Amino acid sequence: MRPAPAPVERVVAPSLAVSELAFAYPDGHQALHGVDLRIERGERVALLGPNGAGKTTLVLHLNGILAAGHGTVAVGGLPVARENLREIRRRVGIVFQDPDDQLFMPSVVEDVAFGPANFGVRGEALTRRVREALDRVGMAEHADRSPLHLSGGQRRRVALATVLACEPEILVLDEPSSNLDPVARRELAEVLLGLEATMLMVTHDLPYALQLCPRSIVLDDGEVVADGPTRELLADPDLLRRHRLELPYGFSLT
Repeated sequence: MRPAPAPVERVVAPSLAVSELAFAYPDGHQALHGVDLRIERGERVALLGPNGAGKTTLVLHLNGILAAGHGTVAVGGLPVARENLREIRRRVGIVFQDPDDQLFMPSVVEDVAFGPANFGVRGEALTRRVREALDRVGMAEHADRSPLHLSGGQRRRVALATVLACEPEILVLDEPSSNLDPVARRELAEVLLGLEATMLMVTHDLPYALQLCPRSIVLDDGEVVADGPTRELLADPDLLRRHRLELPYGFSLT
């Protein structure tokens, strides 16, 4: 009797894999210098760095707005390439710093439905997507309201719902806590902590990074200069000083 074949181990591609990514703008400014970055499925990672570090340039490569001068980017194993851009832009859900950049329909429900409908979701499937996305961000009761009549924190959560409705591989959050009052900031944090989603959070808000992301990456001058547990990185005053990062006055890590 032949022995049973050994089980085949299924290799799961990471949500994001960036390898040796380099990019220079037309004026010759080299914004990225061989960036390597890997985010596994379900990880929550903060991307930290001073202004001009290359954070925005890196994010614009994730959904193909910018094309790499050298190196590769893959989302869920799918290369970011011209022929894959439609699917890549579904997989990479970017929540902009200003929700008004994402909310433009007469009602909340129409805003949340716009993305998945654009990707071909119709009928009951679309209704379900919208309902579930609004439930996940705690905004279902506001479905028929105009986004213009919501608070800043509520608009931020609706903008998040517009992305969740597309069922992305990775959420990219651009300064999610900016311009939020303490209550709205807490409410958004509770929503984000309750999501079972891969996240890359671009932020200058170091306490928010500590609260939401177990791992952080520091980018400066287009290079990854640190990658590790958020608490350990924020406890290194020399690292913070060298890369122009600063905790709020009086903030304690203990």
